[in-house]
Amino acid sequence: MMAFDRADTAFMLLCAALVLLMTPGLAFFYGGLVRSKNVVNTMMMSFIAMGVVAVQWVLFGYSFSFGPGEGLIGSLVGSGEWLGLNGVGITPSPAYSEAIPHQLFMVYQGMFAIITPALISGAVVERMRFRAYLVFVLLWSTISYDVVAHWVRGVGGWLRELGALDFAGGTVVHINAGVSALVASIMLGRRTGFPERVTPPHNVTLALLGGGMLWFGWFGFNAGSALGASEIAVVAFVNTNTAAAAGMLGWMMLEMYFKGKPTAIGAITGAVVGLVAITPACGFVTPLGAIAIGLGVSGVCCWTLNQRIRWGLDDTLDAFSVHGVGGIFGALATGILATTSVNPGGAEGLLHGNVELLGIQALAIVATMLFSGGVTWGLITLIRRTIGIRSEQEHEYEGLDLVEHGERAYHEIV
Repeated sequence: MMAFDRADTAFMLLCAALVLLMTPGLAFFYGGLVRSKNVVNTMMMSFIAMGVVAVQWVLFGYSFSFGPGEGLIGSLVGSGEWLGLNGVGITPSPAYSEAIPHQLFMVYQGMFAIITPALISGAVVERMRFRAYLVFVLLWSTISYDVVAHWVRGVGGWLRELGALDFAGGTVVHINAGVSALVASIMLGRRTGFPERVTPPHNVTLALLGGGMLWFGWFGFNAGSALGASEIAVVAFVNTNTAAAAGMLGWMMLEMYFKGKPTAIGAITGAVVGLVAITPACGFVTPLGAIAIGLGVSGVCCWTLNQRIRWGLDDTLDAFSVHGVGGIFGALATGILATTSVNPGGAEGLLHGNVELLGIQALAIVATMLFSGGVTWGLITLIRRTIGIRSEQEHEYEGLDLVEHGERAYHEIV
């Protein structure tokens, strides 16, 4: 039996738990941003992914994402060798890590699979039927997430073999989900009353709590992607915190300049976009590079977020503006700022004389956007024509908490 490293195993168990915590954190973050009559429905769209995707991952998701494959098919999707976790035991898998049990690697990657479709919900809340969302999450996780995860992270995946860098999921998670969110929001159409009736967040403190949980959990997301308690994990940890802080400061400075006042929602949104953008780069850049990424992405995402209302795009909670645009920025920044002086297992970026890496990163972005966007278009078309996907107008007025769940988040005390 191949021995595993107990220190690395303990570290990765903690990181897996931190990444799972991010999904409830996302629920609080999204829940605080919507109207009070939709908060239960919005939070459930995150929480339910912890059930649907966790079971899907064990049955076939992990095998399709990381199962060994050969040839053309093997470069596009994982094999069925590990269906139902057949052959995935407590001994390490040499293909991915010799330091931790294979089941631990599996469950850690499963936490990423859980939160990714939940990110998409931010674009469709307050108008998508819950049962349609459940079907969408199951199918999208299988067709879009699992396939792109294999491209970038699976042994034999074509983007991995090409040399694309994505330390902790900028392409697999954020671009994949962000572009799907954009397509979904367009296909579902605008909420009733949008944009004439723009409503503020119903609970700023709830959103701040969720954003703080996301920041905390992101250390497991990024540092854990080193797959052990190593020097690279430290690098990723430092860069994660630094980029989040720079993103927060950048967004606040923009708000003070253009609006005269910094908002709490703006501050936490800036931190989140900094976290999104540093995700693919955290194990490949210096702390100064992390500051540049955090400041740069705050400007780009702030502009996109403000423009999308003028464009008439009803991406309810700006899933595309934050995760899609932030993920694209981070992937490109990785191609510019990466250096082997930080991580010998990475590559030199454009600033270090290697223009090829930037081209590979751009190719990975375009391929992911086209694939995830196409999958989302097909799934929403299918669901719309079968069980229906859009809530009724009167249900939107009443609120989806009562209509979909028979519950209220808040009750008046008589």
